[in-house]
Amino acid sequence: MTGASAEGRRPIDTPVVVLLGGTSAEHDVSVVSGNAVADALEAAGHPVRRVCIDLAGGWWWLPVGHRRGDRPAADYDDPAALGAEGPLSLGRAIDRLGAEEPAPLVFIALHGPFGEDGTIQGLLEVAGLAYTGSGVTASATGMDKAIFKRLVRGLGLPVVDWREIPLERWRRERDAVLAELEAFVTDGDEPRLMVKPARLGSSVGMSIAHDAAERPGAIEGAFRHDDLVLAERYLADARDLEVSVIGDATGALELYGPGEIVAGHEFYDYAAKYTPGLSETSLHAEVPAPLRATILKLARDTYRAIGAEGFGRVDFLLAGETLVVSEINTIPGFTPISLFPTLPADGGLDFAAVCERIVGLALSRHARRARGRLTTKDLPR
Repeated sequence: MTGASAEGRRPIDTPVVVLLGGTSAEHDVSVVSGNAVADALEAAGHPVRRVCIDLAGGWWWLPVGHRRGDRPAADYDDPAALGAEGPLSLGRAIDRLGAEEPAPLVFIALHGPFGEDGTIQGLLEVAGLAYTGSGVTASATGMDKAIFKRLVRGLGLPVVDWREIPLERWRRERDAVLAELEAFVTDGDEPRLMVKPARLGSSVGMSIAHDAAERPGAIEGAFRHDDLVLAERYLADARDLEVSVIGDATGALELYGPGEIVAGHEFYDYAAKYTPGLSETSLHAEVPAPLRATILKLARDTYRAIGAEGFGRVDFLLAGETLVVSEINTIPGFTPISLFPTLPADGGLDFAAVCERIVGLALSRHARRARGRLTTKDLPR
């Protein structure tokens, strides 16, 4: 851990609304994350209300005191069966949040599009509500793997080389795209490509194309989730390392890790991430001290490069002496097997303390913005 900060203390009576579910393919992961966050904050004495967004985009207020318990995430596909109030349309839901007294803090536990891409952040900004995590620009940048890689590579940070495939070009010039990918792999010594949707998380839609014959199927599979696909050079025998970051630009960042994931499948796909016992995790990756310092510096530089705030997780691939930034997650998972909320244990922060720190940072940012905002009486006449 580096750069611990005491910022983030909050009034215990500030209500917290945890948003979970959502319309993306990561709906079920968000259900698990959001309920875990809500449970932890409630256990710490904070007033919490859970709001579930269903797959069709309807907003449901779950009953006060709701607990997930051992319910499968699929139960939240029908919030009405859980006694939830709704559905409200997006506009009515935002109006309801904005009208509540006292004004709540919104803890965004949504993963994927709408939750992690700046969309909900923009809506909450317009409503004048405090919310956790990064703002609109950083959220959108972190979610879009193509934009993110262009940005950090332009700043000199190491990333795996890649090619971008827009859906319209794939439809018009499929053979040309495949020929370019063949030339791309021929230029190196590795025939495999990692193919993924540009704007999705949890490894949804990702696959390894081992050779030319598998590339069309891998690309088509990724296009089921997005209209832009990335084909990245495959790093053979790479280790998956992760660093948790807490803080924002106004103070020192807290960095924890790196931790390590040993995937139970060929790569860290959706099943390997969320099937208990399939993959192994370590809070302390075995790396030399100088390399650890480099990883933490790159995590800090990546976080600051996109203007991230509140919290995030920076992922790396390490293959031999090759270290690259894989991606940044501005709303990482809070599931029982997620590394983000467990890595800060080295700094004395348990799961609940991590959630409280994130809430406190969000309220501090909201207060700073309110103090610094100009009104018409401040303008020169």
